[in-house]
Amino acid sequence: MATTTTYGARAHARAQEGARAEAMPVVPAGTWPDPPCEAGHLVWAETVAGGNYTHRVLARGTELRLTDLSGDACAHLLLHAADRPWERLNVADTVKVQWNAYLGEGQLLLSDQGRVLASVVADTSGRHDALCGTSTLVRNTERYGDGTPQSASPAGRELFKLAAAKNGLAPRDLPPSLSFFQAVQVRDDGTLAFTGSAGPGGSVTLRAEQDVTVLLANVPHPADPRPAYTSTALEVLAWRAAATRPGDPLWEATPEGRRAFLNTAEFLAARGIA
Repeated sequence: MATTTTYGARAHARAQEGARAEAMPVVPAGTWPDPPCEAGHLVWAETVAGGNYTHRVLARGTELRLTDLSGDACAHLLLHAADRPWERLNVADTVKVQWNAYLGEGQLLLSDQGRVLASVVADTSGRHDALCGTSTLVRNTERYGDGTPQSASPAGRELFKLAAAKNGLAPRDLPPSLSFFQAVQVRDDGTLAFTGSAGPGGSVTLRAEQDVTVLLANVPHPADPRPAYTSTALEVLAWRAAATRPGDPLWEATPEGRRAFLNTAEFLAARGIA
């Protein structure tokens, strides 16, 4: 089809309606071929290519499932309270308060206000990292020759800047991130050993315990020793569900977690939300 004229270009563009690419968002999300929930409950369906990013605001109670389709995805995650960007994921507190540097099912993702932004309700991968953060422009330029967003080897922080800007956030709003599907382990001498992926098909499901802005960058882990920029597709699905309530095993699992949930409930109750 000729695109040398405005009419030809328009006709070519319109002919693409309904086409599916390997990596793309699906609108409406409910048309996803194998949804993990009832029809109409799916609110986000997207496949994120390696070296790319995505973002979305999710309502309290929404469940978000990330899946490493081919075994070389690495989902770097940041969370902000949707209407209060100054309240954001605090990885240090997430680790410190729960006495655990290794993420997995039952762990809580805490803000710098001692409240729960999200909880990990399912995990079939077990290969995640709360210690290293994401890649940077300087580091990627040293390793791969370029780390800018438009390059073949974009850095995670550079992609986070783009996702942040689309949500009214600035670089100063980007704290250290969590990484899912690529792991490190702390050796006895304090150094880190890269343990990599658990293989294709691993997934992790998060539950939003407040309205949150989700920023995701799918780029290689900064400790990945492979010389090539290796990053494969990440599946992102989210659906309507319900926030964690008192009496739920997750709420009652530990004294520290219970206090974080109580802090969250008190704050939301004062705003007439819960």
